[in-house]
Amino acid sequence: MNKKDYYELLGVDRNASIDEIKKAYKKLALKYHPDRNPGNKEAEERFKEITAAYEVLSDSEKRAGYDSYGHEGSGFDFSQGFSSAGDFSDIFNDFFGGGFGSSSRSKPKRNTMGVPGADLHYDLEIALEDAFKGIQAPIHYVTNVKCDTCQGTGSEGAIKPVQCHTCQGSGRIRTQQGFFTIERTCVTCYGEGEIIQNKCKKCGGNGRRRGEVNISVSIPRGIEEGAKVRVSGKGEVGARGGKSGDLYVYVKIAPHKIFTRNKADLHCKVPIRMTLAVLGGEIDVQSIDGAKIKVKVPEGTQTGTKLRCRERGMPYMNSHALGDLYVQVIVETLNPKNLTKKQIELLKVLEEEENANMQQQSEGFFSKVKKK
Repeated sequence: MNKKDYYELLGVDRNASIDEIKKAYKKLALKYHPDRNPGNKEAEERFKEITAAYEVLSDSEKRAGYDSYGHEGSGFDFSQGFSSAGDFSDIFNDFFGGGFGSSSRSKPKRNTMGVPGADLHYDLEIALEDAFKGIQAPIHYVTNVKCDTCQGTGSEGAIKPVQCHTCQGSGRIRTQQGFFTIERTCVTCYGEGEIIQNKCKKCGGNGRRRGEVNISVSIPRGIEEGAKVRVSGKGEVGARGGKSGDLYVYVKIAPHKIFTRNKADLHCKVPIRMTLAVLGGEIDVQSIDGAKIKVKVPEGTQTGTKLRCRERGMPYMNSHALGDLYVQVIVETLNPKNLTKKQIELLKVLEEEENANMQQQSEGFFSKVKKK
């Protein structure tokens, strides 16, 4: 096959836009397509040439290579041509949406797998303690389930479906409109290729019905807010033997009255006495697993200080490792209405000592100012 200029073949300028190239190809393809010119070798050859030209010029990279280096730079081996009418017709069918003049080459196969069921979305709220240890959560929902009368076949009794007389079992109907062949889903069997003679009264021949589903879903320990658990095959049941969809359980963790969570770490606030903050000591803190742990409070601890308890937080997903627990200290002040006489006397002594200390600091400060 001689190498001809692609732009001349399509009759377009070298600066033509992709829309102009498509329009030119469409016009020529309709004119020279073999189904419109049966037995015309010249028309078939012409169709091969314009299809090859369109293959290159409709692709920006191939077109750039062709413009720079000619046929060798286009990435399309024109010398090999197309091996059959079915090969070069593939590009044409893609361009026009399929269904052009291929009725004599292949017979469509019907889908024998039924209609697949849809995936389902389920929102599940669990407690933080459940996320810590992992649970088996009971799930209840309503969806399309397999008909228990016909066992999903859609046919009542032992009567088997018969081949559709309209499409001869293919599930598709082809009609000729001029030199076009249009393919559509069979309106008699709706693409199934079979007709159920004795439809199940409970499901109307669909093979499924609305029903309740009760299952238990495994929620892994350490699961985080917004994570999803996939349960294979527990979605909507497919029609007439189609594959069932999957169930996706989206986990929401309820707010906790004590702990807040940051990934695998836990945080809580604990009030302590002012004397404990000054003198130091220990406090008892309850961890997420219910155990009490002793936390050391250093001398002079102030409000807002965070005390770290290693490996007392949440589990990491798919791991035995644990995060940390951070205890934020809130120092409580004394309530003047509830003080005893002795406490008041001790506070007076403390106040006198504080005043004396502050007076010494003030005198030292002002003496430095005077020296300046």
